[in-house]
Amino acid sequence: MLSQRQRPILLAVAALVVIWALAIAGYEIAKNAKVTPEKVRAYVASVDFSRLSAAERAEAIRKLAAMLNALSLQERQSLRPDRNDWFEKMTEDEKEKFLDATMPTGIKQMLAAFEALPPDRQQRTVNDAMRQMKSADRSPGPDGMALSPELQQKMMKVGLQSFYSQSSAQTKAELAPLLEQMQQMMENGRLLRQQ
Repeated sequence: MLSQRQRPILLAVAALVVIWALAIAGYEIAKNAKVTPEKVRAYVASVDFSRLSAAERAEAIRKLAAMLNALSLQERQSLRPDRNDWFEKMTEDEKEKFLDATMPTGIKQMLAAFEALPPDRQQRTVNDAMRQMKSADRSPGPDGMALSPELQQKMMKVGLQSFYSQSSAQTKAELAPLLEQMQQMMENGRLLRQQ
């Protein structure tokens, strides 16, 4: 039998053990809940998108969008080639919904800031972003090709924001790396310094 002096010590030790067990369990749960590029790759590989029903496809797209939105810009960029298989199997409507769901708020802000620039600065910004992407080997367009001069001209004439909103899902997907690079330039202050 425990003495009156030993009982509080035993209770304190038991309480510490319970607290530490809860803390470790919480840490493990949080670690496993964090989305990583590897988890996104595993999810994309585990789902045969072409065999899903319409409802299952919508749920798979929603889950992929949520996972991508939990990643940093650099992590998202590293995953771009891994998503192409799914993207090619999506309908136009699914592509639109997916792109709308995964477009970061920062890109929307960048589009507004870009539209406020004078035309010569807009062109310089696009050129700088494309040059930086080329040096990082992340050129926009299909198969890593740079955007065509015609596409760039149309984009500058109509305005990037209008052009983006009126474009097909495929064109939006091709523009995504450029927009992400321009967003990164804005976050680093380079886009705004050009004004």
